Amino acid sequence: MFARIYGATILGLQGNIITVETDIANGLPAFEIVGLAATSVKESKERVRSAMKNSGYEFPMRRITVNLAPADLKKDSAGLDAAIAMGIMVSSGQISPAQCEHTLFIGELALDGAVRPVTGILPMLLQGIAEGFHTCFVCQENTAEALLCQGMTIYTVSSLSEMMGHLTGTARLSPSSAAAASPLTSAYTVDFAEVQGQFTAKRALEIAAAGGHNMLLTGPPGAGKTMLAKRIPTILPPMNMQESLEVTKIYSVAGLFQQAQLVTERPFRSPHHTISTAGLIGGGSIPRPGEVTLSHNGVLFLDELPEFPRSVLEVLRQPLEDGAVHISRVNASLSYPSRFMLIASMNPCPCGFFGSHDNRNCTCTTSEIRRYNRKISGPLLDRIDLHVPVERPKYQELVTEIPQESSAQIRSRVVAARERQESRLHVYGICCNAHMGHREIRQTCPMTGEARELLRNVFDTLHLSARSYDRTIKVARTIADLSQEEVITDTHIAEAVSYRHTEQRM
Repeated sequence: MFARIYGATILGLQGNIITVETDIANGLPAFEIVGLAATSVKESKERVRSAMKNSGYEFPMRRITVNLAPADLKKDSAGLDAAIAMGIMVSSGQISPAQCEHTLFIGELALDGAVRPVTGILPMLLQGIAEGFHTCFVCQENTAEALLCQGMTIYTVSSLSEMMGHLTGTARLSPSSAAAASPLTSAYTVDFAEVQGQFTAKRALEIAAAGGHNMLLTGPPGAGKTMLAKRIPTILPPMNMQESLEVTKIYSVAGLFQQAQLVTERPFRSPHHTISTAGLIGGGSIPRPGEVTLSHNGVLFLDELPEFPRSVLEVLRQPLEDGAVHISRVNASLSYPSRFMLIASMNPCPCGFFGSHDNRNCTCTTSEIRRYNRKISGPLLDRIDLHVPVERPKYQELVTEIPQESSAQIRSRVVAARERQESRLHVYGICCNAHMGHREIRQTCPMTGEARELLRNVFDTLHLSARSYDRTIKVARTIADLSQEEVITDTHIAEAVSYRHTEQRM
C-alpha cells in the first residue's frame, strides 16, 4: 500500500517540506530509503524499526521503500524519523491516511519510541504555513519555539504512542498554547555608568552604535578595551520585528534557541582567537552558520586581534563588505546573512606599551612591532571605520565621585540618530549609515563648501582610498545625525578624519 506523509528539514536558513512517500510490497523483507538521504536519515531505519516494535506496533516484515521528495534536495536531519514512522503506519493499515492530511510530523525517535527534539523548528514551520499546513506534532522541548508560528496548531507529544493515540482517537490531545510571556530581563548586566573616564572612547562607541560602524580599539594592557567593548550592546537600538525574526531563525538552526519568545536583544559574539576559519565563517559538508552569521544584526567582538591567524581574519573581508557570506561545498552552496558590527581590540605592540603615555617603556624591537602589526592586513584595516586609541585612566578619573553617563542616556541619543537614518534611508532598503553604498552617499549626504574643501585636502594629504573616502563621509553623516543636523559641516568631517587609521596620519 502507498502512503504520503509530510515532514520537514532545513538547508541553510530555509525550511523545506519533505514528502515522505512510503510503499510496502510483497517480497523478501527489506527497508530502503531513497531520495538523497544523508547518513543521519539512512540510520533512521534502525530507529524507526525499534521504536515501532517497542511501542507495541507492528513493523511489516515485507519490502518497504521510502522515497524522500524532492529527490534532488540533500536531507540531513534525524527529524524525519517521525514522518517515516507514520508513513509505515499508514502503508501497513494501522492508521487511516485521512487522519494525517495537512499535518507535519517532526521529531527524532528514540529506540523506545520517545520523541526527541531537533533544531530549526521555526524555519520549518514558517515554510509549512506558507505551503498550507495547519497542524504539526513536535516534542516538548520544541513546543515553545513552534508556538512562535501563528496559524499552526501545535500538538506536543512525548512518544510515538501518544501521537498514534491522538490520531486514532483513543487518547486525544489538547492543542498546545503559549504560556504567559514573562517580562524579558536583559542578558547584559553591565552599564557605561561603571566606566570612569575614557571620554574619547565612549564618544567613538556612541558614533559606532549610532551608525553601525566597525571599530578598532588600540591601547596598552589594562586600559579598558574589553570592558568598553562588552558594554556596546547596552547602547544599541532595539531590533525591529524583521530583525528579530532573522536572528531567531539563525539561532534556531544553530540549536542555540532556548526561550519561548523571539530574540529581541542584539547578539554579542566573542570567539576565542584559536577559532578556525570554518568556525568563524561557517562550514561543513553541508555548511552551518559560523560566528559572523550568529552575530547578524549584532556585534562580533574580536579581542586581541593580532592573535587571530591571518588566514582567519582575511575571510572577514567579504562579509564586512557585502553583509552576507557565500559558502560553496560539494553537497550545497549556501548564503548566510552576516550584517554585523565588527568591534576589535589590540595592543600597539607585543609588550603593549609602544607609544604609551604612562611612562612605561616599550621593550619591543622595531622589527617585532612591524611584524606584530602586519598580522592585520591593510585591506582589513581599510574596512574599519573608527580607529580609536585607548589610554589607561588617570587616578583622579578612577576615584571621582562625579556620576558617569549611563547606557540608557547614551542609548537615547543613539536611537534618535537611528530614527533619522531610517527615515532617510528606508527607500533604499537599509537602516543605518554604515550600510550605504556610493549611490546613497551621493544622494543623502549633502556637505557645506568648507566640508568639501577639508575632505579634498584630507584625501590628497592622507592618500585615502575610495573606500576610505566613502567611510569617512559615512562616519561624518552619523556625527551629524547625533547633532541633529541635516548638512555635514567641516566640524563633522574633522572628527570623522580623526578616527582614521593612525598609520595613515603619519
